Amino acid sequence: MTNLIDIQGQIEKLQKQAADIKSKEFSATVRDIQAKMQAFGITVKDLQTRKTAKGAANSGRPAKVKVAKAPKAARKSSQPVAAKFRGPNGETWSGRGLTPKWLASLVAQGQSKESFAVASAAAP
Repeated sequence: MTNLIDIQGQIEKLQKQAADIKSKEFSATVRDIQAKMQAFGITVKDLQTRKTAKGAANSGRPAKVKVAKAPKAARKSSQPVAAKFRGPNGETWSGRGLTPKWLASLVAQGQSKESFAVASAAAP
């Protein structure tokens, strides 16, 4: 079993190794970044500017181009749907969605749903 002094010595040795590796990789990374900056024409000023819509246009890079979207299909107007059923108290229902309570209760009493159908207007 190792004691605290041995472990602290190992930590110190590993920290030195890490610092050496970091300095070697740091130099290689800096060279890589400098090569890319030269290849793309990037300056230190480009790196210091804030990246905004205007900044992107001034950075030497092409700005993002918004592609015009095709117009959406014409939507139907939001006119109410004609009533297909009319209740005894003047209630109406288009026949779409859930059956309204007034019609459901009348059907439960034994009346037919078709007996409340509204006569459609004759076609011209």
